[in-house]
Amino acid sequence: MTAAMAEAPQVIVLRGRMVVPGVAEAQALVTRERISGWGGVDPRTGTVVETRHELRGQSFAGRVLVFPGAKGSSGWSAQFHVARLMGMAPAAWLFNEMTTKIALGAVVSHAPAMTDFDRNPLELIRTGDWVRVDADAGLVTITRRSPT
Repeated sequence: MTAAMAEAPQVIVLRGRMVVPGVAEAQALVTRERISGWGGVDPRTGTVVETRHELRGQSFAGRVLVFPGAKGSSGWSAQFHVARLMGMAPAAWLFNEMTTKIALGAVVSHAPAMTDFDRNPLELIRTGDWVRVDADAGLVTITRRSPT
């Protein structure tokens, strides 16, 4: 194998269904835990604040948020609307389970969002990977971060 081949990034493409149209790309922030909108995030900073959540203290602002789905009350839309107004919303959303909570949260954030993938994004995307979400075309392109 040549040095150039060893340095070539791994690229993975997923297909899914658009929830909110648009195109965005950014580093991924991945969790296998559901996120609570009301009381689980600080919309002023885009930080997960839920006690015992694996992302506690990390910000989703400007990142592609990859997660299974929503939990908790219907306060999702209010929290993510405020996050957008504060400039702290995710750049895009990728999630496995569609609910009215998450749909409305994604819509008010004005960020591209997708679900119903041909393969599970939680098994393929890692925090730090570069992800391009083209919800209009139904494509997610993942460029694996270097293993350093």
